[in-house]
Amino acid sequence: MSGLLDARTIRELAAKLDLRPTKQRGQNFVIDPNTVRRIVALAEVEPTDVALEIGPGLGSLTLGLLEVAAQVTAIEIEDSLAAELPTTAATRLPGAEERLTVINADALQVTELPDPLPTTVVANLPYNVSVPVLLHLLARFPSLERGLVMVQLEVADRLVAVPGSKVYGVPSVKMAWYCAAKRVGTVPPSVFWPAPNVDSGLVRLVRRDPPATTATREQVFAVIDAAFAQRRKMLRATLSGLAGSSAAASAVIEAAGIDPTLRGEVLQVEDFARIAEALATVSGDASSGSA
Repeated sequence: MSGLLDARTIRELAAKLDLRPTKQRGQNFVIDPNTVRRIVALAEVEPTDVALEIGPGLGSLTLGLLEVAAQVTAIEIEDSLAAELPTTAATRLPGAEERLTVINADALQVTELPDPLPTTVVANLPYNVSVPVLLHLLARFPSLERGLVMVQLEVADRLVAVPGSKVYGVPSVKMAWYCAAKRVGTVPPSVFWPAPNVDSGLVRLVRRDPPATTATREQVFAVIDAAFAQRRKMLRATLSGLAGSSAAASAVIEAAGIDPTLRGEVLQVEDFARIAEALATVSGDASSGSA
């Protein structure tokens, strides 16, 4: 039997591995080949691409990527799934296993990948780790130029939210540091086994340069985290801990050209970068003055 996995084959593979999908791992396997091809098409995977997949599971999306991409690197945390994936590739797409690299690891712990380095990330991500995994990969692997991820619809909306939106928050701003993010589709529960309780969203990512700033990413992200820790409070209050006091925070925010009575939810990533830069300048002046 060759080609992409269908519902019957997915269940047969699961039975062979004595696999019972768990909510803890966010295991919902795609059982519809048309959905797989749609994801690969929307990801705009090219024959020259090296695709990175996170949590390949039983291999539904892996096979779809192998049909198009030059190479696929798949990171799978489950030992049994990681061990079976090359066999599935060899059985369904003979010869394709030679273009597949499987890494048996937690994606959040992966800091190096073998050559050739990935150019695109395409993945069906469990909702509970989707944002940390994405941010980790984008930080560690600048070779990733673009991607398409399938996540819980609520998470998709957070990733693509713009300032002023009710769901705009830390994931929205941190993603904007790395990428332009756009929701390009939804996926119903019926294409998964077991079927989740919610729709999924497809988010396309295109890498862009971070804001021009002398502040480090860590400094900017610290400001973002603080600003949304109490999202109903004004910036001068939420950033008082970083600045030392509310008055000091006001001075720093004003130095960045921003109204300290605003809330974090109306700021763009460039605004947070300016605040972080002003904060770093003030901290640097203070330390040099005390020397």
